[in-house]
Amino acid sequence: MVTYNKLGVKKIINAAGTYTKYSGSLMKAEVLAAMKAASKQFVDIDQLLSKSGEYIADLLGVEAALITAGAAAGLALSTAACIAGDNKYISRQLPLSEGLKNEFILMKSHRNPYDQAVITAGGKFVEIGNAIETFGWELEGAISEKTAGVFFFVQSDMFRSSLGLEEVIEISHRFDLPVIVDAAAELPPVENLTKFVELGADIVLFSGGKDLRGPQSSGLMLGKRDLLNKCRSNGYPNHALGRPMKLDKETIIGLTTAIELYLKEDQNKRREQWQKQAEYIYENLKNTAGFKIELGYPDQPLTQPATIPRLFILVDKEILGFTKEELRDMLAQAEPSVIVESDRKHLLINPHMLQPGEEQIVVEKIKEIIEEG
Repeated sequence: MVTYNKLGVKKIINAAGTYTKYSGSLMKAEVLAAMKAASKQFVDIDQLLSKSGEYIADLLGVEAALITAGAAAGLALSTAACIAGDNKYISRQLPLSEGLKNEFILMKSHRNPYDQAVITAGGKFVEIGNAIETFGWELEGAISEKTAGVFFFVQSDMFRSSLGLEEVIEISHRFDLPVIVDAAAELPPVENLTKFVELGADIVLFSGGKDLRGPQSSGLMLGKRDLLNKCRSNGYPNHALGRPMKLDKETIIGLTTAIELYLKEDQNKRREQWQKQAEYIYENLKNTAGFKIELGYPDQPLTQPATIPRLFILVDKEILGFTKEELRDMLAQAEPSVIVESDRKHLLINPHMLQPGEEQIVVEKIKEIIEEG
């Protein structure tokens, strides 16, 4: 059997979070069992996507659902659906979209590394607002005969410069424009699975491989049935823009199972575990010379979900002899490897994906590096 050890791949302790580059999350045994069972039989993929979508929509009490090959694939399919609809001739042209209704309005403060998926599908951005403020009249003024939809990146709602989602939906719907909400990392809380749809968003995108703990290569679209059907017609297994975004039967069954389990899970127990792990790290590092440590919650995008406590550590190079970036890299090279992140000011420790007891190893490795230094 091929293993990580056989390949020489280093296993890590994930104190960073559900980042794709660190494998997202770990699937439950029940999810793996469902995927194994699914692997033993042939099925029609299009029918499986349809039936799994109906099942998930019924579980959540929403109009429609569709499993995708990750949340970014959902961005691309949403773009294709808004430009081409279910017109096969136009679908086959994408991403070439000149002469078509292909513009998507997006606040400047909502630009992010994932929105390239929109451009990949033939979409063109029309930016509104600035780093300080955005007004509703800017959204209204940007709408033209070329506008196909409006994108909203939930993480950027943290910025003062962002319009609220409810206002964006109200204005967009007044002009019969769909609102696509990127909520890839907005779980927990579990209520977010339906919150944005209930506010009126036409499509809401989640990652399947983050807090849902389905296959990392999966994503979830929720929203209006007509629009999601158009996403399906532009996606795998059809010969359209989404054809390379392949989904296997095991992934579809795996994510469907993960969602079912997620809705039954004791979310309070999970929150208590994260809090205890964060407090353990805080209590054991708070008196470390050269550290100024704070236990709190993130207030910047790309650090989601914001509902999980984090450790924010200021590292004094004058005292310790190394920077926060150097400490981060030394932890990654430790044995076992401990992965943490850093921002402009802090070393960041996130208990979201720590397994029980791993918080102790995080503390041990940090202390070892300081002592050796």
